This record gives sequence, C-alpha cells and structure tokens, in this order.
Amino acid sequence: MGLSIRAYARHRGVSHVAVKKAIDSGRITQNPDGTIDADTADQDWQSNTLPPSASKAVPLEATRTVRETLNPTTPVDQPGKGLTLLNARTASEVIKAQLGKVRLSQIKGELVDRSQAIAHVFALARAERDALLNWPAQIAADFAAELLVTGVSQHTVLVGLEQRLRDYLQTIGEIRPKVD
Repeated sequence: MGLSIRAYARHRGVSHVAVKKAIDSGRITQNPDGTIDADTADQDWQSNTLPPSASKAVPLEATRTVRETLNPTTPVDQPGKGLTLLNARTASEVIKAQLGKVRLSQIKGELVDRSQAIAHVFALARAERDALLNWPAQIAADFAAELLVTGVSQHTVLVGLEQRLRDYLQTIGEIRPKVD
C-alpha cells in the first residue's frame, strides 16, 4: 500500500506542492490507485532531480564585489568558491542599506554637493588672498612712521611688504588641496 501525496511529502521533508510538481513533470510516478510507493519514488526522485549546485558560473568581478562587501579582509582566491546566493543577497541588502543611509543624510541636509563645497572653499581662499594683498597698504603708513626715524619712506616700505607678501602667496598658491 502506498502513501498519499501529503504523507509522501512529509516522508521526503518537502511540501505537497513539490511532490505534485514532481508527479506532473514525470520525475516520480503514482500507483494506479493514486498512491505513491515511497521506495520507488525516492529512487526516482534522486535519479531524476538535478543537484541544487548545478548553476551558472559567477563572474570573478561579481564574486570580488560580494566578498569585499561582506568581508573586506577576505582575499578572492578562486572565483565562485564558497559564494552562495545567500551571500550575494546579503551583499545586495548591505549595499541597499548603505545607499539608503546616504540618501537619508542628503534629505536631512547632512551632506553637501561636492562641486558646491569646492566652489565655496575656492571663494573663501580668494577672499583671504585679497585681504592679504590689501594688508600692506593698510599698515604701511604706520610702519613707515615708526621707521621714519631711520630715514625709510612709506613708499619703500609698501613696495617691500607687497613684494614679500606676493612671494609668500606664490609659495602657498602652489599647494593644491586633495579632494577625494
């Protein structure tokens, strides 16, 4: 006497839908009375079902990206070894969470546009440069008055200060900020 579809599903540890699909696809057969002989069906199930590991090869770049996302310290030795669909889905969810965090920070106004930040820093540096260039003219009179005792004119002091300041600005102007 055979088992019902549900009883055979419990025997196999699968759902009754999986057993029905196996019957419909011809992987296992039913007895004429509609029951299933467990021993015969088990052999048919084993021989007519592809192993779950039969899948397409995973590209090396995809493997590397998933491994870096899941564990940045793990080197990629062999493509596809140990990489599972669960790992790929986990990496996908991690990336989605990171993107969501960035978008939320943008909405909250915690992030600024890179080009706007660069333009703002450039404007601040230019204002600082202009203030420094005007500084000798502002202090030259007082400085010359103090040096007048030694016979140095205001114009000579102004020209000397401006030249030294321009040399200094030329030196610091060659420094390029790194914006990564």
